[in-house]
Amino acid sequence: MNAPNKSGWKPEMQAAADGFHGGPVTTTGNRGLMLEEPLLFEIGRADVTGVDLPEVDASAPTRLGGLARSAAIGLVGLTEPETVRHYTRLSRQNYGIDLGFFPLGSCTMKHNPRLNEKMARLPGFADIHPLAPQSSVQGALEVVHQLGHWLCTLTGMPAVAMSPKAGAHGELCGILAIRAAHEARGDAREVVLVPESAHGTNPATAAFAGYRVEDIPATPEGRVDVAALKARLGPDVAGVMITNPNTCGLFEKDFREIADAVHAAGGYVYCDGANFNAIVGKVRPGDLGVDAMHINLHKTFSTPHGGGGPGSGPVVLSEALAPYAPLPFVRKDDAGAFYLVEEEHGDECGPTFGRMTAFHGQMGMFTRALTYILSHGADGLKQVAEDAVLNANYILRSMEDILHAPFGASGPCMHEALFGDKDFANGLSTLDVAKGLIDEGYHPMTVYFPLVVHGAMLVEPTETESKAAIDQFITAFRAVVERALGGDEALKQAPYYSPRRRLDETGAARKPKLAYEG
Repeated sequence: MNAPNKSGWKPEMQAAADGFHGGPVTTTGNRGLMLEEPLLFEIGRADVTGVDLPEVDASAPTRLGGLARSAAIGLVGLTEPETVRHYTRLSRQNYGIDLGFFPLGSCTMKHNPRLNEKMARLPGFADIHPLAPQSSVQGALEVVHQLGHWLCTLTGMPAVAMSPKAGAHGELCGILAIRAAHEARGDAREVVLVPESAHGTNPATAAFAGYRVEDIPATPEGRVDVAALKARLGPDVAGVMITNPNTCGLFEKDFREIADAVHAAGGYVYCDGANFNAIVGKVRPGDLGVDAMHINLHKTFSTPHGGGGPGSGPVVLSEALAPYAPLPFVRKDDAGAFYLVEEEHGDECGPTFGRMTAFHGQMGMFTRALTYILSHGADGLKQVAEDAVLNANYILRSMEDILHAPFGASGPCMHEALFGDKDFANGLSTLDVAKGLIDEGYHPMTVYFPLVVHGAMLVEPTETESKAAIDQFITAFRAVVERALGGDEALKQAPYYSPRRRLDETGAARKPKLAYEG
C-alpha cells in the first residue's frame, strides 16, 4: 500500500533497525493500526483521474481569456475511497481536544460544546452570504448585534468592533484606533510600552503599526514594574499594551494605577484579552481603565481554535476610542430592524480609521459564541472563570514540591500555572520533559514561554477538565519530571511511541523542505 521512503523527505516511523521495541520490522512501515501514511503524490498518479468526465473540445471558446492555464496542472487523480482513507488515516495521528486534555498555556484549548456546533449549522447561519440583502439576513445581523451587546456588557465597555478575524488582528484594530485618536488631536506619538509579561504578539503588533516598542521590566513576583512604567511615560508614548491576567498566570493587581498614569500622560491602554477566560463574569476590564481589548472567541467562548480555519477577535473600545472603530458595525432602527453601517462619511459614522476586512466577520464563530454565552448565563460564565482558576491552582500546588514554580508565592495563579526547569540533571531540559509527555499520551504544554522564566513550562487546564482528568495528567507530569530530576538519559531520545521520533527542530525551522521531492 505504501511507497518506500527513498527520497528521505520525512523521518522514519520505526524506532530502531531491529524493530519497534522488540517487534519485527514490517514491510509497509506500519505498526498494527498505526499506519505509515504517504503523501497524495505517493498514492496516485497525475495521468489518471478518480472520476469520469466528458470529452472537452479544446477549441471551444471560454471566458477565461489570459487566465487559461497553458500546462498540465500536475495534480494526482485519486478515487473517493483513496481520498477518504488518506485523510482519515492522517486524522488518527492528530491530537485534538476531543481525544484528551490539552495543557497548552495561554491558549485555552477547551471543549467545544456540541450545542454550539448544532446552532452554527442551522441553514440560516451556515448558508449565509456576505452580499445577501440585509432584509433577508435579519436573524444573522441580530446574532452579531446581540453578541456585541454581551461582549460590551461583560467587559464594561461602550463599543465593540466585530470584524477582526483573530487575536493579533484585534490587537492591530485596537492599536490603529489609538493611532487614529492621537492623529485626530494632532498629537503624533512614536512609542508603545510593552511589559515583559505580555504576549509576544503585542510588541509585534505595535511594531507592525509603525510604533517603536520599548520593554517594561517585571517585578520579582512576575507583575509589571509600575515604578519603571511611570518613569518612562512622556509625550512620545502613545500607550501601553498589557496582558491581564499576564503570561506568568498572574492578575495585574496594580492595573488601575497603571491605567490612570497612562491616561494622565495622554496615552491609551490596550489590554490583551486572550486570558479573559480567567476573569469573565468576575472583572470588567472597562472598570480598570482599559481603552481597547481584543477577545479571542475561541479562548473564552469555546469556538473552534486553530487549524487554519476562521477565527474571530472582536475588540471592545472605550468611549474615547469608540468613534474610531472600524467599519462595518450593526445598528438597530426604531422599528426593530437591523442594518449595517458601511459608509465612512455617513451620518452614523465617526472618524473611523477604515476597515479591517472586506466583509463583516465570521458568522459561524459569532453563532457559537452567542450560544455559549446564552447557555451559560451570568452565573455560568462566572463559574467558568472560577473553575478555570481552581484547576490551574490545583496543578500549581500539586507540582510545586518537585518542579520549580517561580511565582508560586506571588498569590493564587489565574488561568495557568508556570514552572521552570531548575534542578534538572544530566543536561536534561524542558524540551525533554515535553517529549516525554508525548509518550505518556499528552500533547505537551507551552514550553520556553514566557521568556522571563528559564525553561518555562506553562500549563492551562481550563474549566472543562474534570478532577479525574487533571489528576491523571498530574500523575504523568510528575513521573516525567521525576525522570528529568533523576537524570534519566532515555528522556533525551523521547518520544518513543509517537508516529515520528524526535525531529531536528532547529534544522526544520532554518532549512525547511517546502516542496515534495519525488
